[in-house]
Amino acid sequence: MATSTIVLIIVVAVVALLLIAALAWLARKKRTEHRRVEAGDIRDKAVAQSHKVGQREALADETAAKGRAAQAEAEAKAAHAKGLQHQAQIRRSDAATARDEVNQEFERADKIDPDSQASDTPREDSETSDTPPGTSGGKQGPPAVPRAG
Repeated sequence: MATSTIVLIIVVAVVALLLIAALAWLARKKRTEHRRVEAGDIRDKAVAQSHKVGQREALADETAAKGRAAQAEAEAKAAHAKGLQHQAQIRRSDAATARDEVNQEFERADKIDPDSQASDTPREDSETSDTPPGTSGGKQGPPAVPRAG
């Protein structure tokens, strides 16, 4: 083979290698640019999703705050109800005591009154009767006392 043929083969081989290297470099550069664009798109979508997630977190925080407020209100109402029940119990006890005192006064009056026909059975008070409060239930008021005159 002639020297010029060898040189020509070497030059063609070098040019081919340079051409392959240039094509590889261009393909790599294009792939890198494509990845950058794709990464930018993914970041843009993530930013949009982050905003939506932030809104969901705010809604969750608001709902939790409403729940805490409702819980506090329920506890306050329960405390108020407990206070009212205690007050009712005190008033019921005071009313029972007053009823006992009134019945004792009726008994005392019956003992003193010579015209009284009171039986030895004790009077029913509102705490022991089977009728609801505010109804007569067949009971009558205190016996009528005749007046002298």
